[in-house]
Amino acid sequence: MSHQTDSYFPAEVERKWQACWEEEGTNRYTHAELRRVGREGKPFFNLMMFPYPSAEGLHVGNIYAFTGADIYGRYQRLRGQNVFEPIGFDAFGIHSENFALKQGIHPMELIPRNVERFQRQLRRVGFMYDWDHTVDTTTPEYYRWTQWIFLQLYKAGLAVKKEAPVNWCPGCNTVLANEQVIAGECERCGSEVELRNLSQWFFRITKYAERLLTNLEWIDWSDTTKRMQGNWIGRSDGAELTFPIAGHEDSEICVFTTRPDTVFGATYMVLAPEHPLVERITTEEMRDAVEGYRSAVAATDLVSRKKTDKEKTGVDTGGRAVNPATGEEIPVWIADYVLMEYGTGAIMAVPGHDERDFEFARKFDLAIRRVIAGDGEDPDSQLDEAYVGPGRLVNSGDFDRLDWEEGKRSITAWLAEKGKATPQVNYRLHDWCISRQRYWGPPIPILYCDACGTLPVPEDQLPVILPRIEDYRPDASGVSPLARHSDWYITECPGCGGEARRETDVSDTFLDSAWYFLRYPSASNDQLPFDPELTRDWLPVEMYIGGNEHAVLHLLYSRFITMALKDLGHIDFDEPFKRFRAHGLIVKDGAKMSKSRGNVVVADAYIDEYGADTFRTYLMFLGPYQEGGDFREAGITGPYNFLNRLWDTALSAEEGPLDAAVEQKLHATIAKCTEDLEVLSYNTAIAAMMEYLNVVRAGGRVPELDAVRPLVLLIAPFAPHLAEELWERLGNHGSIFDHGSWPDFDPAKAVADSVEFVVQVNGKVRSRMAMARGITEEGARTAALDDPNVQRFIDGRPIRKTVFVPDRLVNLVVG
Repeated sequence: MSHQTDSYFPAEVERKWQACWEEEGTNRYTHAELRRVGREGKPFFNLMMFPYPSAEGLHVGNIYAFTGADIYGRYQRLRGQNVFEPIGFDAFGIHSENFALKQGIHPMELIPRNVERFQRQLRRVGFMYDWDHTVDTTTPEYYRWTQWIFLQLYKAGLAVKKEAPVNWCPGCNTVLANEQVIAGECERCGSEVELRNLSQWFFRITKYAERLLTNLEWIDWSDTTKRMQGNWIGRSDGAELTFPIAGHEDSEICVFTTRPDTVFGATYMVLAPEHPLVERITTEEMRDAVEGYRSAVAATDLVSRKKTDKEKTGVDTGGRAVNPATGEEIPVWIADYVLMEYGTGAIMAVPGHDERDFEFARKFDLAIRRVIAGDGEDPDSQLDEAYVGPGRLVNSGDFDRLDWEEGKRSITAWLAEKGKATPQVNYRLHDWCISRQRYWGPPIPILYCDACGTLPVPEDQLPVILPRIEDYRPDASGVSPLARHSDWYITECPGCGGEARRETDVSDTFLDSAWYFLRYPSASNDQLPFDPELTRDWLPVEMYIGGNEHAVLHLLYSRFITMALKDLGHIDFDEPFKRFRAHGLIVKDGAKMSKSRGNVVVADAYIDEYGADTFRTYLMFLGPYQEGGDFREAGITGPYNFLNRLWDTALSAEEGPLDAAVEQKLHATIAKCTEDLEVLSYNTAIAAMMEYLNVVRAGGRVPELDAVRPLVLLIAPFAPHLAEELWERLGNHGSIFDHGSWPDFDPAKAVADSVEFVVQVNGKVRSRMAMARGITEEGARTAALDDPNVQRFIDGRPIRKTVFVPDRLVNLVVG
């Protein structure tokens, strides 16, 4: 270092140790080492969600998320684990393509620049990344295996092409998966999503619905994430009921319902306008009205149809169905609020006990019948609104007076005996639409031949290279940009040798990220997507940290792909991540960060002024890591001053016996930090270290080396450059992360000899005072009475009673 003084210069310390880590390969494994450690050592795969490399560069939200994950990895390394912490770049997709279009720079030029910039910034923050095991989803070396995974699912019948109503974003000009539509809008650009009937590729994730749901009961993930996934999968237990169509003996309407107990109250039925039975059951008198309504609905987008607050519309088909419970003929309507993609595309309408059906019945003067009554309600009383609560069955024949839950079971069994019901489980989850009518993504490896039909691209012809084209802007036609280039999509059929056409859609970027963690250990292997031995030894991931915004996107898709690959014999585990923790979000001065507000935190400026270690420590000090915090300019000086004081204290420390109070505080601090880092409570661990340093420096005495050495190890995960420098200056050799160990503590010594007592007079707090741990009631009473403030409130009155809680409270009751 150029400075010969003992002052702390973060920039010089950080440059020195980043160069040292790179030169020594401190954070890297060779292929042989990765194999040996995986087989013989303590492998610990520590991972954070890889970033999308935006042109703006690494933002403070990235650094917040990555720092928390890096701290956990460094902590585990000090605990003796062989930590593998790779990084990669999720660089395909609409975000990247849209920005390239905006800038007028081809994504094949723009994205590599962005990745290079991210790499520089990530190295500067001091993350423990193994730069020899990186992935970039846009390289043919990577997406060759993305295409290979598609083919494995295709051959297993899990990838299918079908025509279906799909979400279309007019802003991005592409199809979206259901999970990418948030409150009716595109999660990427905010445009209102429309409905289109298109032929698309789907992954049959619905085949895994129950397994995805059941495993949530035991996987060690953040509760909020598991709850979001459970709600999205949406299991519904009920029955499929059959309603014969009057006058059409060979036809019937099937409905799925979670409330078979209300079937006696079904007074009409509603079909989706697209339902295949509409043509058949519509009477001649109603045909013109029905066709007019169907045409109007066909021009309406799916999002509008899903809105619950819009005015109800519909048309009577003139057809009639037979209620299987009552034998009554009931009218069959069509209405836009019933969708073919949900259930069977038909519902039994029970207006007495469903709010939407009630509104519809009121508008069109349809019968409303009560079949559930709450406590004290008259079975024949008129309903002014739908009753949706629990109760007993009424107006339900032989099932009157049954509890509604028992009614579900009994009525289903009764109708099943008549061949009119089948117990059934349905799920809210729909198949994953992976086709994208965009340019910037991996081409789907499928061929179409007039003679041979649909064929997979032979595996030895992978990757199907994404060609460079200049006219890659999407349009509203629904046709992919690659479809404009016959020189690319016309090829030879591997089946007959004739002419074939390539699939011109590309796959959803979430497929790229649904398996990337499997690739890291085998990143340099050009023969296999994931080496079986390395995968067995290093996977599943031990700790995965990322944002909860991906709960029903990346995290759900990764679980599905893992389960499918296991079933196909490629891996031997069911879940990708042993533990997942969702990090919180940070705001700036109480407001969400955005360019329009002008409050985006530019990390480089803070690192220039205070250093990466201070920036890392401050971000973790903002609040609970899994909740987030509020970034305020003035706050960063606290961690900066703390690291400076630690530097000064370490370099002024001398050999000598530990003061008893310092020793007790040391063991308590190690215990606290150990407990906190295990559960990612980084802010309280930092506070404990700050408090301990104050004790070490108290009274201006010369600090003992034995008081400082453990603190250097405790701060190492947070401020790795500073810790490396102090470790070296305290006489050690090699990296602290290779040769240091997380300090042990003695639980007996971690307990303070004194405790804080709350002293009350007549139940009101009048003092707080330190007393010896284990002090008797008499001793605590005597000590309390010696306190001048307590004496003032007693004011000479006699003590009638003493309430004593050991090591916590003494309450003096005076008369």
